[in-house]
Formats: sequence, structure tokens, C-alpha cells
Amino acid sequence: FEYLTFTYGCSGFELGKELAKMHKHTSLDKTFGFTINNTIGSTPQPNTPRMDNWADFWDIHRLGHMLDLTQNVGGMSESRMEELRVKTKEILSEHDPPPSLLHGDLWGGNKGCCCCCFDSAEEEEEEVENENDDNKNAKKKNHKKINVIFDPATYYGDREADIAMTYLFGGFDTQFYDGYESEWPLPDGHEKRRIIYNLYHV
Repeated sequence: FEYLTFTYGCSGFELGKELAKMHKHTSLDKTFGFTINNTIGSTPQPNTPRMDNWADFWDIHRLGHMLDLTQNVGGMSESRMEELRVKTKEILSEHDPPPSLLHGDLWGGNKGCCCCCFDSAEEEEEEVENENDDNKNAKKKNHKKINVIFDPATYYGDREADIAMTYLFGGFDTQFYDGYESEWPLPDGHEKRRIIYNLYHV
């Protein structure tokens, strides 16, 4: 664990760009999932076995898994649940995303603006050399505000799943989406798939 000192004033545009850059990191074997199962909140989240087909992965490890956990509390019949899974898989089968590194639980409460302290540049250290003996070993520190995301439910999947969740509970401004699009635009149809991905969380 790492202690984070929070502040305010970070750029939503930069957060969007940074998330897109993270999403450009893909699994080496081109499969979806992760090396271990983990949790999203306190809910178990299966990531194994890894799969090379995204529609199959979502059907089995995400939507199907969550429907099993509900134990039919909402009164949905078995036939209706099967209908939902078939339709969802049909839509996702038309989509071929790369397996991006995902946060996995990206709602507004899992992002922040961090105040970080780091050693200053070498030219500033030269100034320290000119100070008196008592301060000669001191190092100047600079403070910088950076965007951070934390408390992940990490796996390799469709980057649209992360973006979809940012719409679910709010907390992300238009600059965030502009920043993301400037780095890696989302493909056509992402609005429709957003509904599918957010079913997993609701």
C-alpha cells in the first residue's frame, strides 16, 4: 500500500489522456482476464481461465457470473436470463477490442488529485552546494499535483468497460472525456456497449 496525500486542482483533461495511455498497455498473450481472480468491492470477480475471445469472456466471467450471484432475487426467469446473455454476446461478437489493462472499478470515488513530493533537478542541487555547512546535505523538494486512480479490480479487457463505468455514478467532467478522445478515440458503437458493460455493476 502507498499513502497518498490528496489535494485539488488536477486537470480532468490530463486524467483522460493518462487513462488512455494506460489502456494502450495490452496483455502479452493477447488474452482477456488476469493471472488471478480478484474482487470488485467485496464481490468476487473471476478472471481465470483467461480467454482469447472477448464476447465469451464477458458472457462467462462478467454477466453470467453476476447473474449467478443474484440467485434470481429479481424474479427474472431462467429463459429471460438466457435471452439476455445471448443478445449481449451477439452484440459483443461484432466488436473486437484489444485486451487493455483496465482499472476495473473506475467510479468517481476511486480517482483523486495527489500532491507528490520529489527531488528537484540537478541545477537546483548545485544551489545547495553553495549553502552553509549545516544545509550542504539538504535537498530541495518540489511539489507536483498528479492525477491518481486507486482501489482497482484489475484485468485485461475492453477499455470501453472502464469508460462506461465513469458514466454510471458521475464525477467525471467533459474535459476528462475530451482528454481521452484526444489520446485514443473510442470506436463507433461504444454508446450502445456502454449499457451492456454497466449491467455488470447494477
